[in-house]
Parts: sequence; C-alpha cells; structure tokens
Amino acid sequence: METDEFQRMLRQRGEELYRDMPWRNDTRPYYVLVSELMLQQTQVDRVVPKFLAFIEAFPDEKSLATASLADVLQLWQGLGYNRRAKFLHEAAKRVVEMWEFPQDENGLTSLPGVGKNTDGAIRAYAFNEPALYIETNVRAVYIHHYFHDHDIVDDTAIREVLEQTIDRDHPREFYWALMDYGSWLKKQGIKPS
Repeated sequence: METDEFQRMLRQRGEELYRDMPWRNDTRPYYVLVSELMLQQTQVDRVVPKFLAFIEAFPDEKSLATASLADVLQLWQGLGYNRRAKFLHEAAKRVVEMWEFPQDENGLTSLPGVGKNTDGAIRAYAFNEPALYIETNVRAVYIHHYFHDHDIVDDTAIREVLEQTIDRDHPREFYWALMDYGSWLKKQGIKPS
C-alpha cells in the first residue's frame, strides 16, 4: 500500500472510529504522562474514570509531587501494577525539580517509568512530534496492512514501515487514528502477535 493511500485510509478510519478520551481533549504533557503510565497494560475503559479522579486530586505536577505516596496509591487502586503509580509520583517530583516538563527523548526517558515507547507517545501526543513508537494497536494496523502474509514480524520491520508512513504534519492525529483503528481491528479478531 502506498504511503498516501495508507494515510488517507487511516484518516478516514480514524474519523469513523474516534474515541473521545480526556487526555485527548487536553494534551498538556502532564496529562499525557499520567494517561500513558495508566494505559500500560490496562484497557482504556478502566483507565478513563481513574484518570479523571487522579487529575481531580492531582491537577498538575506540583500537586502530585507534594502528595504522599500513600495518597497516590489510594487513587491508583484498581489499576494494578502499583509500581507505575510510584514511577509517576517520582516523575512528578523530577519535573518539579527541573522547573519544566522535558521535551526531548533524553529528558523524557530520564523520568521514572518512561521508556522508549512512552517517550515516543508523549512526544507525539503532548508535543505533536513525529516520534516513532510501537505498541499493540500500532502492531495490529501494520501487520494487517503490510505484513499479513508473514509468519513472523518483529518491531524493527514495523518501525521501518511506520517511519515511511507516519504523517509528519499531523502526528498526534495520526497516532490517535492508529490507536482507534488498531483497537477496532483487534475486536474484529486481528491479533498483533
């Protein structure tokens, strides 16, 4: 599939399948960081109410950084993997110490709980940069469209095609469409493994 054709198809599918989420309505880096850490190994429908409660209690980095870990863990309850809550708490402290939210890969990956993929997601969603990252929904789309006849596909191959097909002018919307379309594909039985 040609890049232009893929991008047109993805824009159309993204519009049809768009899921309204609070961190899409407000893309400040802190909101994106909270949502990305919550979404690690947790489904969107479980995250939305937890995200809203968390943001109500801790509306910014400073309020989270000055909260007790016990209070953070209390609000995190039900999401599992409490280590993510601890990372988020520590990341907020680090951001407050730095006086600003880091915007580059080196700064972001220095935050606890932020690896290569979370860094890419934050740069794409919060800063609208064409950063490359791969997660399960991205895999579903690329395997379905570019590797459907392969028995084995690794992230290196997917990353090469992603780099060629990413919408560099609208990366945030591109990834939103990928997430929504990939989620829909998985519900149709397309498995990204």
